[in-house]
Amino acid sequence: EVQLVESGGGLVQAGGSLRLSCAASGFTFDDYAIYWFRQAPGKEREGVSCLSISDGYIYYTDSVKGRFTISSDNAKNTVYLQMNSLKPEDTAVYYCAAEKFAFDRPVCGGYEYDYWGQGTQVTVSS
Repeated sequence: EVQLVESGGGLVQAGGSLRLSCAASGFTFDDYAIYWFRQAPGKEREGVSCLSISDGYIYYTDSVKGRFTISSDNAKNTVYLQMNSLKPEDTAVYYCAAEKFAFDRPVCGGYEYDYWGQGTQVTVSS
């Protein structure tokens, strides 16, 4: 059974930190790029970060650069999102998603997401 399971969300004060985890199972982890998305109430889903497992390519959206760090523990098939200096505008449900590598397109290109997690709530109070 394919699963992406997020954890680590919670309530934190502005300026604080959280580390989200995305544990993958049921597919070949190395063949995928893992994304973190977020969606706040009334807003569109936003791509936050992406890590290509096979070659280590990393993407961050501008609003989180210098504050968030994506990483992986390939032995545990897990991707992390370390979130520091959190702001109230980071409040959202955070989801991870997996996109399989394809030779005819760049990694972390956001073309087709094969699997999604259920999401974890992050709330940053001011």
